[in-house]
Amino acid sequence: MKTKSILIIAFILLMSKSVFSQTAFKVEVKGKGNPVLLFPGFGCTGEVWNETVAELSKNYECHIFTFAGFGNVPPIEAPWLSTIKDQVISYVKTKKLKNAVLIGHSLGGTLSLWLASEETTLFKKLILVDALPANAALMIPNYKGETLSYDNPQSKMMLAMDQKGFEAMNSQMTSYMCMNKEKQKTINEWINIADRKTYVYGYIDMLNLDLRKEISKIKIPVVILAATNPDLATVQNTYKAQYENLPSAKILYASKSAHFVMYDQPEWFIENVKSELK
Repeated sequence: MKTKSILIIAFILLMSKSVFSQTAFKVEVKGKGNPVLLFPGFGCTGEVWNETVAELSKNYECHIFTFAGFGNVPPIEAPWLSTIKDQVISYVKTKKLKNAVLIGHSLGGTLSLWLASEETTLFKKLILVDALPANAALMIPNYKGETLSYDNPQSKMMLAMDQKGFEAMNSQMTSYMCMNKEKQKTINEWINIADRKTYVYGYIDMLNLDLRKEISKIKIPVVILAATNPDLATVQNTYKAQYENLPSAKILYASKSAHFVMYDQPEWFIENVKSELK
């Protein structure tokens, strides 16, 4: 009897440690129904999904993530992205979320692809918002999956940049990524308060993730809501090349939209998300 009590106490302590060791993100849960996990893009908080959640929470249980180092979530040690991935898997299994749909924007979409290629039976469907399996291939000519070091000249420069310069850089970048000027201000506010080390090294983690071969393991439906800036032909060629090993992926293109599709084409976006969830 004493041995049994000791085992029960040990189990409770183990479970407590498992729950409290999930430091890679904060989750807010809204609504009731089948589970939907919403992952923001790099530098953004879960608030990027506010309008989406306002609609989806009427019929679904929405789990809204903000990753460590962004918003008010304390940073974690590197490797940042793989820790997030592992703890999302733990979160889903601990919460016993069955047939969850993953909705991810940009980095959040890439993370969704990583999760579904590693845990092939854990999720029901992916809805990706302007997301690619290999982000570095957009920026590095003839990219073959080379690993970038944390300790590179660009990273050193960004870590040393003063806050004014950092904010100016973000403002310029956001103007290309979102056509909605009011939402540009909100995005900048999120990025400007990001933990700088997470912003720099976490971005390297994202660039070092090349899933172009791994996505062939995904067996669940994948739907991509893609932006069309700078032009449709360029975007289509990019998606064709990146998703070559996942020919079943369904791609819908949002006209007159930059990277933040949910902000640039909100009605088109929510209609398609709701349709795909049904």
